[in-house]
Amino acid sequence: MLAVTRYRVVGPDAAGFQQRAREALAALAGQPGWRGGCIGRATDDPELWVITSDWADVGSYRRALAAYEVRLRAVPLLALALDEPTAFEVLGRVDAAGPAPGEPRGRSDRAADAATVAVGEAAGPAVPSDLD
Repeated sequence: MLAVTRYRVVGPDAAGFQQRAREALAALAGQPGWRGGCIGRATDDPELWVITSDWADVGSYRRALAAYEVRLRAVPLLALALDEPTAFEVLGRVDAAGPAPGEPRGRSDRAADAATVAVGEAAGPAVPSDLD
């Protein structure tokens, strides 16, 4: 699972934001399921920043957000993110060595009826993905 949060940071606040972002990633990095993360700034818009974090699965990410250290050091900053979707399902991964073995290859774990079946409601025993 990939979490992407974007921020609008005015010039004089950039150094403070970068330090807070480092502290947020450090808190997240101590949680089970963490795979990595980074802080970035748009090259053509220096007021637009991004924090990404990579997780083993969505459950790891959600549990990490509930951890005391993360609520103290990361959540206050994450709450300032632009209001847009932040959690993304990873459908493939490639690094310098090529595709990672055992990583998803374009198949989604998201059921085709995920947008219509609410938590606590029963779905079918085998519901195909929207990418099947």
